[in-house]
Amino acid sequence: MTPGRVVIAANSAWHIANFRRELIRALARHGYEPIVVAPADPTGRVKDLEVEHVDLPFERSGLNPFADLALLLRYRQVLKRLRPAAFLGFTIKPNIYGGIAAASLGIPSIANISGLGTAFIRRGPLQVLVTALYRFALRRASFVFFQNPDDRALFLERRLVRANQARLIPGSGVDLARFAMKPLPDGPPTFLFIGRLLGDKGVRELIQAVRKLREAHPNMRTQLLGPLDGHNRTAISRSELNDWVSHGLVEYLGETGDVRPFIEKATAVVLPSYREGLPRSLLEAAATGRPLIATDVPGCREAVDQGVNGFLCAPRNAESLADAMRRLLDLTPDGRSAMGLASRRKVESKFSETVVIQAYLDALGNVAPLRG
Repeated sequence: MTPGRVVIAANSAWHIANFRRELIRALARHGYEPIVVAPADPTGRVKDLEVEHVDLPFERSGLNPFADLALLLRYRQVLKRLRPAAFLGFTIKPNIYGGIAAASLGIPSIANISGLGTAFIRRGPLQVLVTALYRFALRRASFVFFQNPDDRALFLERRLVRANQARLIPGSGVDLARFAMKPLPDGPPTFLFIGRLLGDKGVRELIQAVRKLREAHPNMRTQLLGPLDGHNRTAISRSELNDWVSHGLVEYLGETGDVRPFIEKATAVVLPSYREGLPRSLLEAAATGRPLIATDVPGCREAVDQGVNGFLCAPRNAESLADAMRRLLDLTPDGRSAMGLASRRKVESKFSETVVIQAYLDALGNVAPLRG
């Protein structure tokens, strides 16, 4: 494809500014004109990208069919005006409605399945609906990127994509210079959770595990870093969080635009999620030289070599999570440092951001306008 405009769409401008910054810069270096299409960015970080930002508001978790039809029409209106050479979709609604709009205008699209979310974790009518929408939206996509082999296999098994569309990439990649190796901190062991505070992220199991451990390990600390997400059906409530904090089970660190200082103060990063694409929180923690504790589920297991750079536990199982945390607590400081070094080496060998960016450049070089 001859370089031209490339629309990059997600459910928030913050997502693009935080996770796709280097991709946008690489596109510009190669002669493309990146344009961000996403809801307004209250943090203002998207301005730092120095690209056009089209504010396209929508509820990322809404299920109103009329609102979603209106979103589809807004995507079509924006794409018809911009006439990009390609559409890159990230997160569910841009992949579905942006992808359908792009196909209707003959614009090639590349979808990124960064995680399946609640709709695929929990069976029911919503899963059936989202599956049908994905099948329709992705049938004319030029390429569909997956961040772990399990998600790719699932979409192939359900015939949501064809084998010649489906490509595997190592998540969104990690900037190895920005997330530099740091020694483990002194002081009491500190477990850090990074992410939206959701039941499907295993936050409640983490609290149960802390309850089981704190009598034998009264000095250990557990910290939560990330937003409350009241729009998600599995969201942790403010009252739950306040109760945990008041009983000394966790420290709530709020939200941040830069996770590095918090990772550097942690002994290990823990993510007991029910399913992921390939969580950036684990990869960034590993790049910083932190041992990892995660569930043995798609997405998480790719980041952890059991007993080498961390420990895996069973999903939805507080006892198994507590056992994994206990095993890390029982290590010597040198043992934890060795795990941290193994984490860094794993990221360097498999998850560099340069690999991901090259995959997008190669894909863009091989797309062509759709025919009717």
